[in-house]
Amino acid sequence: MTEDVPVESDRVPGAPHPRETATLVGQDAAIAQFHASATSGRLHHGWLITGPRGTGKATLAWRIARWLLADADSPDLSVPPDHPVARRLLALSEPRLHLVRRSLDDKGRLRGEIVVDDMRRLLSFFQLSAVEGGRRVAIIDAADDMNPNAANALLKLLEEPPRDALLLLVAHRPARLLPTIRSRCRELRLAPLSPEDMARALAPLQVPGDAARLAALSGGSVGEALRLAGQDGLDRYAQLVALFSRHPDMDRHAAAAFAQAAAGRPGADGDPFDLTMTLIELFLARAARSGLLGPPLPEAAPQESATLARISPDDRAARHWAAALAELSARARAGRAVNLDPAALVMDMLLTLAQGRADAPGRG
Repeated sequence: MTEDVPVESDRVPGAPHPRETATLVGQDAAIAQFHASATSGRLHHGWLITGPRGTGKATLAWRIARWLLADADSPDLSVPPDHPVARRLLALSEPRLHLVRRSLDDKGRLRGEIVVDDMRRLLSFFQLSAVEGGRRVAIIDAADDMNPNAANALLKLLEEPPRDALLLLVAHRPARLLPTIRSRCRELRLAPLSPEDMARALAPLQVPGDAARLAALSGGSVGEALRLAGQDGLDRYAQLVALFSRHPDMDRHAAAAFAQAAAGRPGADGDPFDLTMTLIELFLARAARSGLLGPPLPEAAPQESATLARISPDDRAARHWAAALAELSARARAGRAVNLDPAALVMDMLLTLAQGRADAPGRG
């Protein structure tokens, strides 16, 4: 099916692999769309599964593959876990399915992109399995990881699809794909999960933290919620809100402690600097939105609504925070790209936000 990769590039840290996920929450419309196409007798050969990260795109791809290869007829695309196909897919031993993901280079390191050799293995899979006949399925996760040569190789497959082949492309940023690839696929767009669906999705994973607040911060993405929970993102965001609760005054010692936490070494759960930047960007985006539409609900931290209402009371304040988001985020991430100290970058960002302009929101 695919070469062995010690660190699975298509697995969200802290979460089961999509092939191991039995349920798909909040995506009934996409499931119904595919089922209607599959049972119409005119199943298209290429499907582009899009939507925000962590909303179940890869889980849906594996669910579709399992359902088709088991020749099941359930409207929700479910297959019993003890079905032979389900067991083979779980073990990555199903001969009629091929998984394309970022592979290892000659030195045994995980590549940063899907390369043309990965697509050549996919072509060989279709050629060698053709003699056996029957449905064959390929999952490409994620299609936006392909480099130009790999994308061109996939385009040729889509233009001249093998008999009984189905290609499932998981895409977090479909705009990065070639327009000709997008035009040759039907799209299944997954929606962000509601707070209620988020609670249902997180319950079997025993994720610590308030599901409503995780939903608010993660934008309805289970994958992002898992990242936040695994790195104490809710507590870190609450610390950030507290720093701005007396804006433009700021507790320098608390700010320094918050910034220093961004300097930790990246681990299995993620990069502390990237998490810190994500939280600051979320706070600034929610502040900008507050000036236009009022504080977002539900709250993502205690006293968040009161803090946002005070520092961003109108559209002028909203423009201020939106501009700060665009300028300061780009500056800090550019600094990190050239290996500047992450704690210093975050501290500079916080102090700049606290000092701001003479007419910045919260002054006077």
